[in-house]
Amino acid sequence: MLTRRSFAAMSAALALPLAGMTFPAFAQSTDAVEPLPDMVMGNPDAKVTIIEYASMTCPHCANFHLTTFQDLKKEYIDTGKVKFVLREFPFDPLAAAVFMLARCSEDKYYDVVDLFFEKQGQWAVRDGALAQIRGLAAQAGISNAEFEACLTNQKLLDGINAVKDRGYNEFGVSATPTIFIDDEKFEGSRTMDAFRALIDPKLDS
Repeated sequence: MLTRRSFAAMSAALALPLAGMTFPAFAQSTDAVEPLPDMVMGNPDAKVTIIEYASMTCPHCANFHLTTFQDLKKEYIDTGKVKFVLREFPFDPLAAAVFMLARCSEDKYYDVVDLFFEKQGQWAVRDGALAQIRGLAAQAGISNAEFEACLTNQKLLDGINAVKDRGYNEFGVSATPTIFIDDEKFEGSRTMDAFRALIDPKLDS
């Protein structure tokens, strides 16, 4: 769990250049920055809203997205019953970089997230991470020029940091995944049966 001191240290770490990158160092803005807009999956007018705070390097987040989330998407999101939002809570510069690439992909945001969660074991590593991330970005249709432009976009990094800061300061997020079903907060992954037990009464009310 995060303390305010460890959270500050984590935030500072996100301002450091990514290991092995030749791009300019990320300097966290001292100006007030608004969080980036939510990336909505599903019916924006759905009766129930699920918000997940996740880090791209979090193995529990990857496992959730590759297993339970697929059933959740098929049963509730694709059918228009639930609106889903993933909010960025990166724990390290690699996670921040992948979130930046997903944001730069705009309408392919969740495709990029899915790809990097699926291949997490390849790129979330100590050595050679940048080359692996670059290769997966190319697989997602991101050119080399787009890759470099995206990962040197200070405004974008500031916005992702602002999403993370808001999650911590306003909503008490201190671990990933943290899931909100409407106003109810749940830490850690949930089984599909647990989601049904939480969602169905809201849909029936």
